[in-house]
Amino acid sequence: MKKRLLAIIDTASLTPLIILAVLLGLSPFYPEPHLTEKLRMLFQGTLTRPLDIFDLLMHAAPIVLLALKLWRMRWRQQQTTRSM
Repeated sequence: MKKRLLAIIDTASLTPLIILAVLLGLSPFYPEPHLTEKLRMLFQGTLTRPLDIFDLLMHAAPIVLLALKLWRMRWRQQQTTRSM
């Protein structure tokens, strides 16, 4: 399962992940992005409602996927450099 998930992340295109991370990470643009609001609630200890927790996960997921994709790209590049 882990290898299959990593294979999907490896084959995912970087551009849609960047667009998705920016749009979901910053939406709604006014008055305040949900991600900022939910992270503030998390650090204040007021993130208790299931809907708020789901909202945090939904808005943070594309950013986590993008970070994982970038980490995998760097890791693969280091692996090919070491094998040379």
